[in-house]
Amino acid sequence: MNLDQKTVIITGGASGIGAAMATRFAAEGARVVVADLDAAAAQATAATFGGLGLPCDVTKEDDIQALVQRTEAEHGPIDLFCSNAGLAVGEPSHAASASNADWSRAWEVHVMAHVYAARAVLPGMIDRGQGYLLQMASAAGLLNQIGDAAYSATKHAAVSFAESLAITHGRDGIKVSVICPQYVATPLLGYSTPDEAGDAPGLLSPEEVAETVLQGVAEERFLILPHPQVAQYLQFKSADHDKWLESMRRLRDKVTGEAGTTDLRRIHRHI
Repeated sequence: MNLDQKTVIITGGASGIGAAMATRFAAEGARVVVADLDAAAAQATAATFGGLGLPCDVTKEDDIQALVQRTEAEHGPIDLFCSNAGLAVGEPSHAASASNADWSRAWEVHVMAHVYAARAVLPGMIDRGQGYLLQMASAAGLLNQIGDAAYSATKHAAVSFAESLAITHGRDGIKVSVICPQYVATPLLGYSTPDEAGDAPGLLSPEEVAETVLQGVAEERFLILPHPQVAQYLQFKSADHDKWLESMRRLRDKVTGEAGTTDLRRIHRHI
């Protein structure tokens, strides 16, 4: 897809990867609407490129419907909807130790928000015979995230839902991409700015991810991997699941031994 003069919504767009994508897409000529739980931050980000910033709690279907209706009133039919909002809470001890509330929140943000977005925009896209659903998942949705089973499970579900959209609606002219980065210097990892990351290994800036996403959308690739090595890890996993599990156990031993925790904000520096 060429983004020039296209109408785009990005949820979770006030900071991190969402803000970087919003800025980059706007530079390509897109009419970008930044949606975020933090309305003031959404407006501030959108103001940097003359876009529209709107409040949206992606766990509420009515909010997403209202977001779509307001965007259509301002800019016309939506060409691309990017479901980008995400969170990571971690787990207190064992793999099932996170609270029901944390599991439910992860499910609502990482899966149901994508479902609500599809419900809101798919009918119009199908009628027009074109449209793009850009879904943020994670390398954890293809592999796994040490120390956060709820994050891993719901990101796997996000990838699966994106596959279902692509299978079901590819003949309708609907393009689908799923973004699966590893570690990125965002507030999710405790970084206010990418400069704070220092020399953390394998850590990308939000702007680097946005550039990869732009290329993936231009090529209309289903799987967008800002960290290309993820493709090799996925092949290893597929070739021998037991060996992959043992390698992940060894990695967990290493990072917990060095970091003394499974807190995502600390262990990413040891992977």
